[in-house]
Amino acid sequence: MPAVDKLLLEEALQDSPQTRSLLSVFEEDAGTLTVYTNQLLQAMQRVYGAQNEMCLATRQLSKQLLAYEKQNFALGKGDEEVISTLHYFAKVVDELNALHTELAKQLADAMVLPVIQFREKDLTEISTLKDLFGLASNDHDLAMARYSRLSKKKENEKAKAEVGKEVAAARRKQHLSSLQYYCALNALQYRKRMAMLEPMIGFAHGQISFFKKGAEVFSRSMDNFLSSGADMVQSIQVELEAEAEKMRMSQQELLSVDESVYTPDLDVAAPEINRNLIQKAGYLNLRNKTGLVSTSWERLYFFTQGGNLLCQPRGAVAGGLIQDLDNCSVMAVDCEDRRYCFQITAPNGKSGIILQAESRKENEEWICTINNISRQIYLTEDPEAVAIRLNQTALQAVTPITSLGKKQESSGPSQNPTNSELENDKTVPAAAAAAPEAEELIAPGTPIQFDIVLPATEFLDQNRGGRRTNPFGESEDDTFPEAEDSLLQQMFVVRFLGSMAVKTDGSVEVIYEAMRQVLAARAIHNIFRTTESHLMVTSQALRLIDPQTQVSRANFELTSVTQFTAHQENKRLFGFVTRVPESTGEDSLSTYIFESNLDGEKICYAINLGKEIIEAQKDPEALARLMLSVPLTHDGKYVLLDDHAEDSAGGPSGSRGAESEA
Repeated sequence: MPAVDKLLLEEALQDSPQTRSLLSVFEEDAGTLTVYTNQLLQAMQRVYGAQNEMCLATRQLSKQLLAYEKQNFALGKGDEEVISTLHYFAKVVDELNALHTELAKQLADAMVLPVIQFREKDLTEISTLKDLFGLASNDHDLAMARYSRLSKKKENEKAKAEVGKEVAAARRKQHLSSLQYYCALNALQYRKRMAMLEPMIGFAHGQISFFKKGAEVFSRSMDNFLSSGADMVQSIQVELEAEAEKMRMSQQELLSVDESVYTPDLDVAAPEINRNLIQKAGYLNLRNKTGLVSTSWERLYFFTQGGNLLCQPRGAVAGGLIQDLDNCSVMAVDCEDRRYCFQITAPNGKSGIILQAESRKENEEWICTINNISRQIYLTEDPEAVAIRLNQTALQAVTPITSLGKKQESSGPSQNPTNSELENDKTVPAAAAAAPEAEELIAPGTPIQFDIVLPATEFLDQNRGGRRTNPFGESEDDTFPEAEDSLLQQMFVVRFLGSMAVKTDGSVEVIYEAMRQVLAARAIHNIFRTTESHLMVTSQALRLIDPQTQVSRANFELTSVTQFTAHQENKRLFGFVTRVPESTGEDSLSTYIFESNLDGEKICYAINLGKEIIEAQKDPEALARLMLSVPLTHDGKYVLLDDHAEDSAGGPSGSRGAESEA
């Protein structure tokens, strides 16, 4: 090895500038060695930390390999061959973890510890001796300064002796500290070489021991196992490639479909609609009320199951019940200027839910499906066949019209519809009803009127008399002067569904048949839009009033109403039959079907009470008894109707009142 530079101990006492210059070189070398030793120690500690992390990682890996068998996979557990292979690998990893643990201990003892000892012992000693040497040099300089200031005129032998002793002590102390410091710096030149080599020798021995023991663990007996594992992976890879090719072909086939699959409402004019569905699923928008006047729409997945409608949010495990569809009613509605909306109403008439489909086809199929389910077709042995037969029967039974000015019920030319009303009239004759009883009630080919269009003369008769129409839709107190003389005045919110001529008014069965045909015609021909009106029931007439303009749309004398009743199942539906004389001397019979916001039987009770008042007005005593039996307003002017009023129905028309509660 090359010779090592030294500080000459003989020159320590003289402390010449040349010696101090050489000392500064040794000090600079010691400082550089200190910085490098710290960096080397950090690197070795990182290696040791990585080895410790490897121990922890291999221990965790072994645990995870054994945990594979205990995993509750949603698609079933792994096959036994994979489980046994992982168990063997876990055993191998455990053995490897023991080797890594032993290597980490060797690195700590043979690599990291020597460097730490060199830094804490040798380098710290150099730093301490440097400080002591500096203090001794300063003390010697101070003593020499005091010795140099002694006066030559007034020499004091005693002071001179004391200062001389002080200089000698300081010089002896400096000489001792310099000798120790020089010896430590000289020895450092040898120790630094040992400090650099010894840790790496320990590192190499540790790694060699690790690899030797590893070779013993992973001996040739493991070659067959690794070979079989590689074959297993290769076979799985072949299966994966075959499955990937199959999925690629399926993907190409699925992507080659027509553009209509992606376009929500491609064929708006004439979509192919399946009206025989008894179950359906798909995404719909659900209308939710978020405040008094504010609403929000949420896109959810809806599906039918038996007689129930369920919805399932995206990501949910199962669906929740939204609506029981048995005996419910469904109809298209206008809602917030959105297309393809429909409403499902419960049998008790409570407000149902409003849903929005993404296309006309989806909208109509959902309506038809819910209609089929509401009839409880799904409980039959062959629901699809029953649905086909019922829809074919309904198509043969009714072919409606979209608008009709009253069907030749006028007695003179003055009651014909206006020209503007006739422009929209499109009459389509209805087919003969399948059941013989229906033919006895309603003549085959009878058209259906879906909105009330008054003749021009009748409109003028109802709105003349010098009354000014308020352009803001407000009505004056004398809007309906006949109501001032009426003992009964009750207002109901209704929607006109349709009217048609009938052959008899002998029973309420004619109203039930008219309801069936009107609702079937609306469902089959997609006529779901209705207009809200106010039905005023007085003791003289029934008035259908426009809620915006307060203009009377239709007027029915109460004496001409011969039958009235609510639907047997959907109590919100009600209808009545009128008998009106014609110019030919015969009577014209027509039935009118409505849907109300409240129970239809309440409206029937009001009509029945009005007819009782008409009968009682012929006998003042009977009228007085009737007025005593019913509650009046505070001013005694009008009859009050409450929720329990229908329970006290009686009088000449009591039979009709009982029919209305069917």
